[in-house]
Amino acid sequence: MTDRTSTSDTRPPHPAPDTTPDLSSRDPDWWRQAVVYQIYPRSFADADGDGLGDLRGITRRLTHLATLGVDALWMSPFYPSELADGGYDVADPRDVDPRLGTLDDFAELVAEAHRLGLKVIVDVVPNHTSHQHVWFQEALRAGPGSPARDRYVFRDGKGEQGELPPTDWQSVFGGSAWQRVPDGQWYLHLFAAEQPDLNWGHQEVRDDVRTTLRFWADRGVDGFRIDVAHALAKDLDEPLRDLGHHASGGEAALADFPPGTHPFYDRDEVHEIYRDWRKILDAYSPPRMAVAEAWVPGDRRALYARPDELGQAFNFEYLQATWNAEELRQVITGSLRTAHAAGASATWVLSNHDVVRHASRLMLPPDTDENAWLLSGGHAPAVDPDAGLRRARAATLLMLALPGSAYLYQGEELGLPEVADLPTEVLQDPIWEQTGHVRKGRDGCRVPLPWTTTGPSYGFGAAGAWLPQPPSFAAYAVEAQDGAEGSTLELYRTALRLRRKLIDGETLNWSEETPAGVLQFDRGDGWRCVTNLSPDPVSLPAGEVLLTSAPLEDGRLGPDTTAWLGH
Repeated sequence: MTDRTSTSDTRPPHPAPDTTPDLSSRDPDWWRQAVVYQIYPRSFADADGDGLGDLRGITRRLTHLATLGVDALWMSPFYPSELADGGYDVADPRDVDPRLGTLDDFAELVAEAHRLGLKVIVDVVPNHTSHQHVWFQEALRAGPGSPARDRYVFRDGKGEQGELPPTDWQSVFGGSAWQRVPDGQWYLHLFAAEQPDLNWGHQEVRDDVRTTLRFWADRGVDGFRIDVAHALAKDLDEPLRDLGHHASGGEAALADFPPGTHPFYDRDEVHEIYRDWRKILDAYSPPRMAVAEAWVPGDRRALYARPDELGQAFNFEYLQATWNAEELRQVITGSLRTAHAAGASATWVLSNHDVVRHASRLMLPPDTDENAWLLSGGHAPAVDPDAGLRRARAATLLMLALPGSAYLYQGEELGLPEVADLPTEVLQDPIWEQTGHVRKGRDGCRVPLPWTTTGPSYGFGAAGAWLPQPPSFAAYAVEAQDGAEGSTLELYRTALRLRRKLIDGETLNWSEETPAGVLQFDRGDGWRCVTNLSPDPVSLPAGEVLLTSAPLEDGRLGPDTTAWLGH
């Protein structure tokens, strides 16, 4: 890995970051109430026709985001990678994968985004690297006990010949979290074997990520999304602890440990790392924002979002909530409370690159095994796409009415459902192979976007796409929905225009006089949101109807419908 600002770099100097004034220059807290659009670069737009999305493809389609009305785009990793985990196996965190473009392409993307008034957020993947990273290759060559191996977590195995893993820790993707190398030692990988975990007790590791943050901030990036933010600090004191039935970690296992003491998740020591990062981010004008991906309970998540740390954290309780009025009310209330306690704003998300798209997921019965549903090709149980889209539209208007930041996933503005029936021979997610074909993985939400109603990849590129798109995608294409009254794309555009005018404070007041299955709250900035999750139409309270997710039924709010009302 090289520092691209070093004098030893033989390439031409990188152009200076674009300095066009944008909203963040006038409001350094723009992120507190922003709408952020997540781009999965390999599936957004393909400029060179090789079937893989790229940076120039994103740049060419940025007017779509500006017209949509979002405030920022967040790009999942576009760094050099063999795609053992969809790009999250990073071989060099300070460069662009040559299949996706160059640093010059990145500079053009940032300049165009800023010209359009869009902020740019990029992923940082600090828990692990790719096994192709120069550090890991050096560690393999250097052998046991070498300084190079100390940047990672290498250990001798158990058993007479060291043939057993050092502990019973399990990978998130299935199987042991330890991989043996030819000289007999084992290395830790909480995810794929191609993603060796870094040792955050090593000063060189800490310094290198500091360099990465500055590298991208110097190139005009407005913020960072921190991957697996809760896993950096680990208890690596000998002897390492076996965990028995808690070996896989996760929230359920976290609950069985005193807060902050799990061996490799959500340890208290991780917060010192983020306090150090905040000093770097605040040295810029305006300060760079950051948001944590931390799969931890709400009260622990709030710690990552403190102003002297990352400032914001993803709220996965909301994503995981079922389509139930009382459950949603409890999750929303708790999320606002924990965010307020941290001095942060709340975050809301319905879909991302790791979960079943909400146009499908929200229609599944609460006790559905989503993996079994995917393995059935989406047939057991079957999901009515029209009913799923109706519910997704209602859920979106509810989310956009909440105080805080909303994170949208590419394609949800088109109402895309999960592509649950991908043939197994085209699957790319390592989960499929690593679990021995037990878990189908996340490819169904990563199928490239349809831009036009015809063409070999519906306008994604000049040729086919790296994952096959179903014929039904033609009806969801941007071309099909652009300017079409009542389309999901136009609903998003209208909602986001209205939201910019309506959003002000960061509080809401619940109405206590609502029918069962109805959520209703007032915003302090003079408007109201009503969502009907019941099976029957309900009467609306007094007020001007500003927007509805589906037409009213004789003046009443139908099932699976949200309305915004002016006082």
